[in-house]
Amino acid sequence: MNLSRGTRALMQWLLLGGLVGVVCGMASAVFLYLLDEATHFREGHPWLVYALPVAGLVLGAVYGKWGGPIRGGNNLVLDTVHASDAQVPVRMAPMVLVGTVLTHLFGGSAGREGTAVQMGGSLADLVARRFRVGPDTRRELLAAGIAGGFGSVFGTPVAGAVFGLEVVVVGRMGYEALLPALVASVVGDMVTRGLGIHHTPYPAPGALPLTVVVLAKWLVFAVAVAVVATVFVELMHGLKKLLEQRVQVLPLRMALGGLAVLLLWLLAGTDDYLGLGIPGIQRAFEDPALPVSAFAWKLAFTVVTLAAGFLGGEVTPLFFIGASLGNVLARLLGLPLDLGAAVGMAALFAAAANTPLALSIMAVELLGANVLPHVAIVATVAYLLTGHRGIYPSQRIARMKHGGPLLEKIVALRELTREDRAPPSGPEGRGGG
Repeated sequence: MNLSRGTRALMQWLLLGGLVGVVCGMASAVFLYLLDEATHFREGHPWLVYALPVAGLVLGAVYGKWGGPIRGGNNLVLDTVHASDAQVPVRMAPMVLVGTVLTHLFGGSAGREGTAVQMGGSLADLVARRFRVGPDTRRELLAAGIAGGFGSVFGTPVAGAVFGLEVVVVGRMGYEALLPALVASVVGDMVTRGLGIHHTPYPAPGALPLTVVVLAKWLVFAVAVAVVATVFVELMHGLKKLLEQRVQVLPLRMALGGLAVLLLWLLAGTDDYLGLGIPGIQRAFEDPALPVSAFAWKLAFTVVTLAAGFLGGEVTPLFFIGASLGNVLARLLGLPLDLGAAVGMAALFAAAANTPLALSIMAVELLGANVLPHVAIVATVAYLLTGHRGIYPSQRIARMKHGGPLLEKIVALRELTREDRAPPSGPEGRGGG
């Protein structure tokens, strides 16, 4: 039976993409269940936060001995997409799962997207090796693994598929991986839900017509989001580099980070900034008395936790930071409170991760269609104003955000100079290349 090339590709991706989706969905279900249990247990036993420095010491010792090949985290997965000779070790999935759960058990401020992406990349690479696929197919499977992990852990399958493509190269999407990414993300989400996992519901904002005045307010809003995204990225990378230089022993570095988080907790006098912080996100949608400093507290807790080496991702903490910042900006600018929180929640991560399209879609999947076009406008403007930096230094870039010719070669964000990373200072910006 002779099949067309398109039919063969469809069958291949339904099989391989579906298989990646199944393993990603199962991994996300186990992870989300354990994360929920750990969070509830810590909330019932707040004294566990005092043990965070000890937990850091133990986790650091374990990762120092057995975690060397996987210490790159999300950046290792992104590097592997671009390097055919690299590999995402199978051990990454179980180690990052356990490490993230323990981080949350003792009160570290971290997210879950990093864990989902790393598990997805590890499991997708395992599938690629088992089926002995070629390097091009392997790269597409890795993108599917990123999509399957992201889509299943948040319950946003379309955003997961787009994120798997958009995060790899800033400003350029590889549509050759669209089908496997979509299959893996949809199947992963179905498997996770089928295993009884329920995702956090968020309020759906009401409709707001886009007028000239509203647009002007969103532009001001976008500038504030870009500033906070830049502060978060620079502080996290800067503190991480400083700690690695000054405290070269990983267990000691993580113990000191745990002690710093403990002191921040005592200084803040509240549990609101520990763990994922989902109650704080939900509160931002409805509380006009939310503390103005809430976003700054969560930013500090998260930067210290992740820079010290604790496991987890940035998404949910950035959702907290963005939603609480959006709450404050909405009050200042006269925008609906719930819409300000919704737009801030998605746009801040979009700017920090260089994924405005994926996060605009994610906002619709989580919050309803009324967030459009507001979230797309703010996310896009903030993405541009944040410059050539991001929470994933291994993201590649082929052309500067503000335009100009293609670079001579695709380079990682970490390889750009400080001048390159800055946003354009004039109408023409830098040419690049």
